[in-house]
Amino acid sequence: MKPIIFFFSGLFFSVFLYAQSRIISGPMLGPVELRDAKIWLEVSPEVKSVSLQYNKMGGKATRTLPYKGSLGNEFNPLYFTVGGLDINTTYEYRILLDGKPTRYTGSFTTKDLWQWRKPVPDFSFLTGSCSYFNQPEYDRPGTPYGKDSSIFSAMAREKSAFMVWMGDAWYTREVDYYSEWGLWYRASHDRATPALQDFLKAMPQLATWDDHDYGPNDIGKNYILKEASRKVFNSYFCNPSSGENGQGIYTMTSWGDADIFLLDDRWWRSADRMKDSVDGKPNPDKRMLGAQQMDWLKNSLLFSAATFKIITVGSQVLNPVSPFDKWRDFPAEYQELMDFLADYKINGVLFLTGDRHHSEIIKTERPGSYPLYDITVSPLTSGTHTFGGVEKNNPYRVFGLDEKQNYARFSFSGARGSRKLTVDFLGVKGEKLGDWSISEKELKTPQ
Repeated sequence: MKPIIFFFSGLFFSVFLYAQSRIISGPMLGPVELRDAKIWLEVSPEVKSVSLQYNKMGGKATRTLPYKGSLGNEFNPLYFTVGGLDINTTYEYRILLDGKPTRYTGSFTTKDLWQWRKPVPDFSFLTGSCSYFNQPEYDRPGTPYGKDSSIFSAMAREKSAFMVWMGDAWYTREVDYYSEWGLWYRASHDRATPALQDFLKAMPQLATWDDHDYGPNDIGKNYILKEASRKVFNSYFCNPSSGENGQGIYTMTSWGDADIFLLDDRWWRSADRMKDSVDGKPNPDKRMLGAQQMDWLKNSLLFSAATFKIITVGSQVLNPVSPFDKWRDFPAEYQELMDFLADYKINGVLFLTGDRHHSEIIKTERPGSYPLYDITVSPLTSGTHTFGGVEKNNPYRVFGLDEKQNYARFSFSGARGSRKLTVDFLGVKGEKLGDWSISEKELKTPQ
């Protein structure tokens, strides 16, 4: 009997290993809400069926959710939406391929229903931008641009509610720019990086894009593959929504007393070289967000009752001395937003940005209202930047961190009416590189 047992054990082990080799990347957590959750992964073309088996942590009753979409394509990113969940409950799951269990497992906890019942919860989220993974045959010659990807191991150990990717989650190369296949390949290749995998399932992942995960460097509305790029982005992230009317990728998420608005700075973006002004007046045709997205943002800010309203953009917003692209270089639209914030006395606004390959906090004063802050967090794994030129001693900078890979942890704490936001900037090993904090009272229009 022993040889027979060994044979069947070996057969099961072989089948088990075969199943492992056909998951290219993931699983990754998407948004986890009160009663549903999204779980993403990518499988190879030979897979015939994919299912998600899940149950309450420690429970015996399991449910199996089959994937009903298309398979067998060259690229097969997919996600499950698991509904009918209980609030504030931990679930565990396993991926099944062709009806066979795999070692790909994970867990998630649904949100708690605290509104009208409990104090506002303390929580944190992670954020960062500019994630470059080397591929020598397509990289530019010289020193590799991608740096230490073990930063994602440190991030995976964090006990945060979710992650916000602020653009450049992958970097298209010259070989990808004008190839729809290349756009799919780049997202698939970079997402499969081994160093990412533990982090992807450690917490929900939400994202907006900037130029490099949209297309060529600094490109905007004129990109001829923008439709394909939008489809790729929406296939490799499973945000709560993606723009409106098939346009753009903007969306939002809420956690505790923070609303986070993830804006699209590329879909409608005018060329950076378009004139800022015409006949001495701001050029109304030079826009970054576009009319549709701006209208959505205004209405969303008016609807929001959150203590903290965090407007996330790929490009910097406030930095007056930056020689690089920023929202201020679109002065008509920028002033439209500034006037709106002042006219409606919108409290609690902060900007969260990426792109610059350094981290900093820019502060600008507003007569008759509270100051605005632009918190830039970059880079995760791409090359770093050194403060220099007109930015070396930027008088608007209240915190600066250059020449360091880093991510940030945004932590919200305190009793209602006295809430506080603390931003910790953290290095490759999770070591603290600096911090900054602000209270909700400092983000209110004077009475």
